[in-house]
Amino acid sequence: MARWLPRSVHLARFCQKLNRVKTLEDDMMETSFNRCLSTIDLTLLGIGGMVGSGLYVLTGTVAKEIAGPAVIVSFIIAGFASLLAALCYAEFGARVPKTGSAYMFTYVSVGEIWAFLIGWNVLLEYMIGGAAVARAWSGYLDSIFNHKIKNFTETHVGTWQVPFLAHYPDFLAAAILLVATAFISFGARVSSWLNHIFSAVSMGVILFILVMGFILAQPKNWSAQEGGFAPYGLSGIMAGTATCFYAFVGFDVIAASSEEARNPQRAVPRAIAFSLGLATGAYILVSVVLTLMVPWHTLDPDSALADAFYRRGYSWAGFLVAAGSICAMNTVLLSNLFSLPRIVYAMAEDGLFFQVFSRVHPHTQVPVVGIVVFGLLMALLALVFDLEALVQFLSIGTLLAYTFVAASIIVLRFQQQKVDVPAPAAGAQPSPEPQEGPSAGELKEYESFSDKLQLVDRDKSKEHREPGQLKAAFEPYLEFLSDFYPGEVVTVAVVTLMVSAVCLCSILVFGNTHLHLPTWSYSLLLVLFSLGFLLSLLLIWAHEQQHNTQTFQIPLVPLSPALSIVLNVYLMLKLSYMTWLRFAIWLLLGLLVYFGYGIWHSKENVRERGPQRLSARYVVFPSGSLQERLQTVQPPAQPPAQPPAQPTYDTADSQR
Repeated sequence: MARWLPRSVHLARFCQKLNRVKTLEDDMMETSFNRCLSTIDLTLLGIGGMVGSGLYVLTGTVAKEIAGPAVIVSFIIAGFASLLAALCYAEFGARVPKTGSAYMFTYVSVGEIWAFLIGWNVLLEYMIGGAAVARAWSGYLDSIFNHKIKNFTETHVGTWQVPFLAHYPDFLAAAILLVATAFISFGARVSSWLNHIFSAVSMGVILFILVMGFILAQPKNWSAQEGGFAPYGLSGIMAGTATCFYAFVGFDVIAASSEEARNPQRAVPRAIAFSLGLATGAYILVSVVLTLMVPWHTLDPDSALADAFYRRGYSWAGFLVAAGSICAMNTVLLSNLFSLPRIVYAMAEDGLFFQVFSRVHPHTQVPVVGIVVFGLLMALLALVFDLEALVQFLSIGTLLAYTFVAASIIVLRFQQQKVDVPAPAAGAQPSPEPQEGPSAGELKEYESFSDKLQLVDRDKSKEHREPGQLKAAFEPYLEFLSDFYPGEVVTVAVVTLMVSAVCLCSILVFGNTHLHLPTWSYSLLLVLFSLGFLLSLLLIWAHEQQHNTQTFQIPLVPLSPALSIVLNVYLMLKLSYMTWLRFAIWLLLGLLVYFGYGIWHSKENVRERGPQRLSARYVVFPSGSLQERLQTVQPPAQPPAQPPAQPTYDTADSQR
């Protein structure tokens, strides 16, 4: 057994490496970026990221192939689930005003490997988002010229008959991405003003669509003769909801831009709320108009809105809609190309990705290397891949990021705020022993763990509860949980909650279709996993949480993040198995990058290897709360070198 002990120690250290969290700087407002974005700038960035390809492409695709006119309900559910996730992003963006979005939020609360995997998936999310929008942009421009661009390419270049690849190479989509990459390289201010122009045109086109659409609306298009309002039933509505999540990816750009906001504590939450509310309303109203103008089963998935006006005899209106939609898609392209290099920069700055991407141009103050490299990758994706396959792949990465951010909110809210114990200055006298009955502001320090154990008999009724500790009202019933370090029980409960959510949603999605469970076992499993979820939720709620009035906090924690986790997991399980297969392959590639490069070059790994000796101190605050702190121990000053051979020294030493 003894020979296995070192391996157990190494395994424990390895697990600690995987779950280490990021150490934040004291001044989180300090940055190498240019803090020049206002609340309006961030709001328009969010609107530009959400109102674009989803409005002009996904609306028609989901209505015709997945949900029918019930796409309206799909957008409502997707908007509600996105709202829960957006509130989590808003709290993190206000508390941690650093670029990196979901990657950064996971790194500071959950652990390194989880943060890397989230960041790795966010990279794919933005690359696919940009490529999908570029192909939609190309399709709309082609529709204006009666598909002459497509016919020319198929005739002179050829077509492909390969699954998940486009039927022909889309050179126009690749070209627009390269042009957008060039504009993004000029800096945040140039990108913001360009986004303002395109957003203004886009919102004008949306108002025109709504006014003309309601004038041309025909309620018979929702009648039973045309298939009814929900021809694919509840299953189609939920499947459409999972795909509609692509439309709400854009609010993530606001969190990713928090390091360039002037006042992120106020601007980020407001911009997320304003942009998500306006985008959700636009999607719902445009879905109503589109499915009332023409029968849902006759829609053109590639250019639904423009084609609907053409078919109703308003060719000039169709031309206007197509031109306006191109401007809207330009804002989405700018949003994706704006966010992606900043996520890469955050990962590279932490040492988890290649250091070349952490370089910031001294004049434009943007990560130019990341912009150029990933702009080229986006152009390659848009050149060869099919839009529908890209959109399905995008949804799973988005939902996974939302799930981890929601879990990170719970973990961070119930963690104790870090309090540093300053190391004594060189030559300073040790502090006197603590006296009985300390005055306010004094601390008690205990050098040994046995001293810590003597604090158990304190009068707990007078003790101030720190975040992560059991509430006083529940202590008589859950006294055995009081021995755990604050936050440990909550972390275990969050893991249990997520496992219960996955099992519960798996039974709901696959219980009657793939697993063919009998009614009694189906009901029993639903009850068991629901109880596990609710008990985990109650256990988390029984602990104290942080109450910060200086920055925005999501209400109803842990209920709101828990609902977000359940909705996101359910929607992920509704995606096709091929989407999961491609997602698993991408995760394996990410693990190769992490274990081959990231884990060794991480800045947290460099800190761990630093030549510092640490001592544990148990610090008792006047309120009675106990915290353990690690403090750097200064090496003792070495006396001057003495002559090597001294008979009197040897004699004295032998006598001792």
